[in-house]
Amino acid sequence: MRGIGGNAVADIQIKSITRNEIGEQEVAWVSEDTLTGWLDLSGGDSKYTTYNAKVQESTHMFIADYKRLSDMIKAENSRMVVNGQVYDIMLIDDPMGMHEQLEIYLKFTGGQ
Repeated sequence: MRGIGGNAVADIQIKSITRNEIGEQEVAWVSEDTLTGWLDLSGGDSKYTTYNAKVQESTHMFIADYKRLSDMIKAENSRMVVNGQVYDIMLIDDPMGMHEQLEIYLKFTGGQ
């Protein structure tokens, strides 16, 4: 099987919350894994509204060869940095559970 390859390297980061000296929460982003794949714009007006709400909110999709990701990486606590641009992870999909590719739905949030 030929791999997907790709022209973009994505840094997957997870949110780490610590408390400072006076008890305030401080958020830091910690690199957890990297993927090489393709970043594509997934915008557009769909007249169909039966899609999953997280997929509807997505602005981009990152497609990569399958790689088992850390159990720490979940859509709720992760983001991706691709070419200096930050994207919230909306959904991580292994289509049909075939372990062939990963499709990661993203929402653009801006630069670092």
